[in-house]
Amino acid sequence: MIYDVCVVGCGAAGMMAAYAAASSGKKTVIIEKNEKAGKKIYITGKGRCNVTNACDVTDFFSHVITNEKFLYSSIYGFTAMDVMSLIESYGCNLKVERGERVFPVSDHSSDIIKAMVNAVKDKDVEIRFNTDVTDILSETDGEGNTVATGVKLSDKSKLTAKKVIIATGGLSYPSTGSTGDGYKFAEKFGHKIVPTAPSLVALVTREKWPSDLMGLSLKNVSVNLSDKATGKNIYNGFGEMLFTHFGVSGPLILTASCYYVKKFRGREADLSIDLKPALDEETLDKRLVREFEENKNKNFANAVGSLFPGKLIPVMVKLSGISGERKVHEITREERLSFVKLIKNLPLTVVKTGDFNEAVITQGGVDVKEVNPHTMESKKVKNLYFAGEVLDVDAQTGGYNLQIAWSTGHLAGESC
Repeated sequence: MIYDVCVVGCGAAGMMAAYAAASSGKKTVIIEKNEKAGKKIYITGKGRCNVTNACDVTDFFSHVITNEKFLYSSIYGFTAMDVMSLIESYGCNLKVERGERVFPVSDHSSDIIKAMVNAVKDKDVEIRFNTDVTDILSETDGEGNTVATGVKLSDKSKLTAKKVIIATGGLSYPSTGSTGDGYKFAEKFGHKIVPTAPSLVALVTREKWPSDLMGLSLKNVSVNLSDKATGKNIYNGFGEMLFTHFGVSGPLILTASCYYVKKFRGREADLSIDLKPALDEETLDKRLVREFEENKNKNFANAVGSLFPGKLIPVMVKLSGISGERKVHEITREERLSFVKLIKNLPLTVVKTGDFNEAVITQGGVDVKEVNPHTMESKKVKNLYFAGEVLDVDAQTGGYNLQIAWSTGHLAGESC
């Protein structure tokens, strides 16, 4: 049997690519190594699936970390509104939450997967599960061009297709099947692979005190990531973070990790936490003076209880260099001002990120200079296309990366 389009990978990009191709009447098949569709979709958004972001299209690109211009055709061609309309048309109602993040009303990622599987089946797409693609087949045409002609499967059989779309994902969450297959296929044809790294991931710190706060979540704080050598600010953000046994995590830190990976890739960087971003130093000092006056006969450790969560108090006292047993009235103005600066600039040293097992996305991948942004077709191999995380494109947390998968997948399928 000869297919018009063969899609390798049944994730977000793969299903959308197959849907778009089959919508034009093309005989389409998806080859998936797992036993079911969308294994990575299933665990995104803590199982709720942040399916896209409903921000204005022009604003979307301000959240892209790598190669935003490459994405213009795909994002404008198939927007978040298009994604939402498609998914809802196949029975999954959606809602928009804070930050324009879009989730299924049910809060179950399985409903997103079900809708997309229904969409591709509605277009008569064949899905072959538990099947590995081991190679992309090709031949040379009369003009000396390499042309993709199908795929070789793990049982050594061959599947012939006029077009092949690689939508195999990256390296993040390898337990879902993202094991870098697409990179190997691309490299075979001479494609450059931009070095990969875990991104949207927790950060590991040199300091060990975060382990004392493991599990503590802080809301409404700001962080600043800067170059240790030059002091240059790389990222500043506001939101929620979490302390772990090896450093820091949470939504704010995940976004910071994109910039850390982009700039430092394993080198050390400075991360400072502003615990009271709504107050400048002068206002915070006045508040501290009031606290001290009201508790002047108390020990220092007991006088600052209203400023921090209980778990954080002993850590802040220790880092201040002021004995927790000192009476408040004994603390000098210089010590108090120093404590204010600590609250506004709690310092940490980032030494590396967590690994691919806990990373939401992969930074790096197939070099987009070798892919046509208007079609997603390889510039090196005719009839070979790429979509989704296998490409060197990534964005901040908030549904942007899934939108990139939907949009590039749709463009690839449409182009076929």
